[in-house]
Amino acid sequence: MTPPARRSLGNRAWQAFLKFSCRLGAVCIFNVRCEGRERVPPTGGGLMLSNHQSNLDPVLVGLACDRRLNYVARKTLFKFAPFRWLINSLDAIPIDREGTGLEGLKETLRRLKRGEIVLLFPEGTRTPDGEVRPMKPGFCAVARRSGLPLFPVALDGAWQAWPRQKLLPGRSIVHVHFGEPISPELIAGLDDAQLTAEVERRIRECHRLAREGRLRAAPLLALE
Repeated sequence: MTPPARRSLGNRAWQAFLKFSCRLGAVCIFNVRCEGRERVPPTGGGLMLSNHQSNLDPVLVGLACDRRLNYVARKTLFKFAPFRWLINSLDAIPIDREGTGLEGLKETLRRLKRGEIVLLFPEGTRTPDGEVRPMKPGFCAVARRSGLPLFPVALDGAWQAWPRQKLLPGRSIVHVHFGEPISPELIAGLDDAQLTAEVERRIRECHRLAREGRLRAAPLLALE
């Protein structure tokens, strides 16, 4: 495996500052809590697969995870120079949704082989109602070619904070739950339909546990 890329000192300091300040903000605004983050190993690559409730999801999952994540973003988001600088500094991978997406796929595999983690949302788009939607099998090819584990995760409460029909986010309670990894050996023994179903089952279970945690916290916050 290719060793992980060495980012500049300035970039590492920038990401550390953002993570600290955003974690503080997320706890204050969304009372973010997470469970199971120890299931993500401290080294080694893999695909992290999450449900998709809002535009906040990449940030919230990234804040909950102790590892530095790589994010996939549609190519059109890179047109605005200041925002392009920001998402590039956060390891975004541009994906051309109108074309083949081949370059984005190659870059994703390069980063996985360097021992990094790439975050994907297999539902393909944000949920309209906060519930987990059927998974799409697009991640299967990357999972098989990388030969690395899959890390299922789900969050709940992000939809209440920022549903897709709302212009700006509001306050909510957000819980994130990391599930048990899916090993390369298990991946190899399943066809694409079975692998997609297994990922969906695990993400739904993570979502159920995240929702239970969020609902337990709601009455306590009401007393504050």
